[in-house]
Amino acid sequence: MSQDLLSQIAPTGKLRAGINLLNFLLVTGKSADGMPEGVAPDMARAIAEKLGVPLELVPYATPGELADAALDGAWDIGLIGSEPARAEKIDFTAAYVEIEATYLVPAGSTLRHASEVDQPGNRIAVASRSAYDLWLVRNIKHATLMHADGFEATLDLFLTQKLEAMASLKPGLLNDVEKVPGSRILEGKFTAVQQSVGVPKGRTLAAQWLQEFVQQAKASGFVAELIAKHHVKGLSVAP
Repeated sequence: MSQDLLSQIAPTGKLRAGINLLNFLLVTGKSADGMPEGVAPDMARAIAEKLGVPLELVPYATPGELADAALDGAWDIGLIGSEPARAEKIDFTAAYVEIEATYLVPAGSTLRHASEVDQPGNRIAVASRSAYDLWLVRNIKHATLMHADGFEATLDLFLTQKLEAMASLKPGLLNDVEKVPGSRILEGKFTAVQQSVGVPKGRTLAAQWLQEFVQQAKASGFVAELIAKHHVKGLSVAP
């Protein structure tokens, strides 16, 4: 590893990896010392091992908080959904995994497909500043977005306000549909959230090196091995 690369990607002598705790597919548990475990922490660990530096996990409660800290010097790499709004401050690799996002609708709904939701009068509950929320903010033209903080608050908003739909990652909706009698998950998807590795803007060498690492990790089967190791359903290796 060149010193120029290490000075960009691990300027403190260790790799500080920002981890989004809200993504239950990429963070599936905690270690004995309370640190996050799962696909994303293992991906960060593999990057640190390849660089030959120690790893420090820097957990964030939400992806929005992780993205906000991009230029604060708090983390060196961030494992987070790649979105245009976040790309203003973060340079992303190609995605290493992706997750389908769709809608839950209540009992009695006439909606059948995700493509039918964006209609006047429909109100959509969504977790604020999640990657799929950022997509919806850009693309929803007729329906109304109703925001809440986190998954539980979003489900509560959907139920208490009797909304027409709730947007979320499909694997999470598979759990929610069991909690809401008569509810259904719509066919199709409105987007696939792509999870990438990012670095703060301006670290060109670091971004190029990480891009190569991610492509090799997918091609070698390493990413697929991590998904199998943590028994994650609904998570796919990105194309």
